[in-house]
Amino acid sequence: MIQRKEYLDNLMALKDKQVIKVITGVRRCGKSTLFELYIEHLKQTGVEDNQIISVNLEELENADLLDYKALYNYITSKLVPDKNNYIFIDEVQKCSEFEKVVDSLFIKKNCDVYITGSNAYLLSGELATLLSGRYIQIDMLPFSFKEYYEITKESGKSKQEIFDNYLRYGSFPYIAYLENDEKVINQYIEGIYNTILLKDVATREKINDISVLENILKTVASSIGSPISTKKISDTLISGGRKISPNTVEAYLRALTDSYILYNATRYDIKGRQFLKTLGKYYFVDSGIRNHIIIQSARDLGHLLENVVYIELLRRKSRVNIGKLAEKEVDFVATTMNEVEYYQVSASVLDEKTLERELAPLQEIKDNYPKTLLTLDDIGNGANYEGIKQINIIDWLLA
Repeated sequence: MIQRKEYLDNLMALKDKQVIKVITGVRRCGKSTLFELYIEHLKQTGVEDNQIISVNLEELENADLLDYKALYNYITSKLVPDKNNYIFIDEVQKCSEFEKVVDSLFIKKNCDVYITGSNAYLLSGELATLLSGRYIQIDMLPFSFKEYYEITKESGKSKQEIFDNYLRYGSFPYIAYLENDEKVINQYIEGIYNTILLKDVATREKINDISVLENILKTVASSIGSPISTKKISDTLISGGRKISPNTVEAYLRALTDSYILYNATRYDIKGRQFLKTLGKYYFVDSGIRNHIIIQSARDLGHLLENVVYIELLRRKSRVNIGKLAEKEVDFVATTMNEVEYYQVSASVLDEKTLERELAPLQEIKDNYPKTLLTLDDIGNGANYEGIKQINIIDWLLA
């Protein structure tokens, strides 16, 4: 089992700290497994079984605990009075008024509380109000390519072949164990996709016509790498015979990003040093989900690579934006505290004109922050164009 070390180390550093640990992320990205790994770690450090209280509200046997009073009474009945108690509530949003339970447990001195949720509105309502400044959010993503590679590298396939499968089938953890059984993988992805649409989006927004949601997702999936507006999506759907306003499209897009199936990358004016509110881009949390929605073509490779790089940068950096530079654009501006890095992504720059086009935006940036061109070209240890490094994407992902 992959240890998800980055997330596990984060939880270990927060152990017994007076904050609620909130793990969020798309369904099936590994939140429950992370709890299992962390609980095992707690036991190895001397925490006894009766100090650990774990409840998964997705499980049918816990249906009686979906009322907040029942959940609170169940947990408090198991607390060990004179020791620290470690409380794990999985998919906490299933319990109505769960924030009352979390808040009441938090104020007890011997309770260390951990919760997960598959929707961003977990922290957009009462919980955020009650716990202002008293929780830490850990955003969890599906497997990185490095994690996926660790599981599949003994298959006898080359790095390139494994990467091709990663692009094709996606990064949900269980897929790495399905040995490229395309039929089973497609069924698994379809199950995740339908659950997100029905439970996390349609139910919340009270959407009866699921086909509207799917049409919006198809439009977005066809526009990866391109600026997109709610009006453009609305116009596209109207031209196809579906009447829908830009305001409704905006509400549905917000619900889709809240469920972590989509991420919105806003634009950043590099020279003006300010964030722009219009014409951002959307990326999918997983390429397998995106490929399930539309059939990819060979010319679509650049967009898939851009999607993978964006999600990887989210793992590594605090903020990832689209860079605007007058009439030119930098694919990604990634920041962490006071550090900035610039990235361009292209399937190949072996053609001289393509190389010139991809380097041009980076060459216009006059600061001394790192600038990187990521491609699939086999360039050994990389290349350097007056300070702009060219690196193979697979090597960069495995670094």
